[in-house]
Amino acid sequence: GIRAALCGDCFSAKATREHNDANILALGARVVGVGLALEIVKVFLETPFSNDQRHIRRISQIEE
Repeated sequence: GIRAALCGDCFSAKATREHNDANILALGARVVGVGLALEIVKVFLETPFSNDQRHIRRISQIEE
């Protein structure tokens, strides 16, 4: 059930939560500054999974 995502911006953090229901966030220490990292974490934690059927299907395929 681990779905990790490497995110370097807020758009990626939001999209991976909405579409892939990611539950682990990875950030590059040399790529992302502290201020941006805090914004990315906030977006990641506040974004719910969309529950769209196409996304549920994709996650099921990954888990198989």
